[in-house]
Amino acid sequence: MNRGHLPVLLEEAIAALMVSADGAYVDGTFGRGGHSARILDALSPLGTLAAFDQDPAASAVAERLAGQDSRFRFQAANFRDLGHYIAPASVQGVLLDLGVSSPQLDDPERGFSFSHDGPLDMRMNPEAGSSAAEWLSTVDEAELAQVLRELGEERFARRIAAAIVQARSTEQIERTAQLAEIVSTANPKWEPNKHPATRSFQAIRLHVNGELDALREVLEASVLALAPGGRMVVISFHSLEDRIVKRFIRQAERGEQLPPGVPVQYEAHRGSLRQLGKAVMPSEKEVSDNPRARSAIMRVAERLP
Repeated sequence: MNRGHLPVLLEEAIAALMVSADGAYVDGTFGRGGHSARILDALSPLGTLAAFDQDPAASAVAERLAGQDSRFRFQAANFRDLGHYIAPASVQGVLLDLGVSSPQLDDPERGFSFSHDGPLDMRMNPEAGSSAAEWLSTVDEAELAQVLRELGEERFARRIAAAIVQARSTEQIERTAQLAEIVSTANPKWEPNKHPATRSFQAIRLHVNGELDALREVLEASVLALAPGGRMVVISFHSLEDRIVKRFIRQAERGEQLPPGVPVQYEAHRGSLRQLGKAVMPSEKEVSDNPRARSAIMRVAERLP
């Protein structure tokens, strides 16, 4: 495993997740195995860990680990499909570490970063779906502006979308440096200490990978997979992800809301989760050691009987 990659909120996540050393756990985002390795360290010989990742580079690392530790098994799949592989009420914990991993960002060939020139790909699984370059070559200007506005919270979405459509009329946009330059030129104002293409790259990546829909699906699947008393631990890295997680937990706490006067037993509509504590942020030391941790937010919920 890549020990050079620093898992965010590692000890906090493991402390929140582990309700029993003998239990069964799920790491929905294996990455390069940092969280999985720490979970395995905390497990007894009776404990088990199942991990998921759609990235072929992660699969190669995970399969080596599976050959070394019989408590560990790996499924090369998007975590949105967790429910297809994990039986209901069968695990004591599910960990979800969202977003792009450092190895993905640092590899120019993956096309995630505006800091390194490379092919404009951005797919979590380069073997499936359309690349960012392919999508940008055909997307309607209005749809592109909507994606930039909704998924990037980019206030100059229409202006940037128009610039991208104009640029592609004369030359195909196939490199990250091309796109970053187009967006930067079109963007009249951005946050201090942020690259002007930050929000646009985020929006395009989220759209290409269907990340927010996948997050909604895995949250539902995780609740079903958890045994009573089991924990769901979610680490997100921007407001759109965290908002979805926060609202999901809140709704799961409330349970199904029925009209007043409907005769129904309490058990039929009570909540399925309860939030544990407040949102957890990285310490100043962790952010100093790993600047990419600065936007991380961890939320924890427990499955009710």
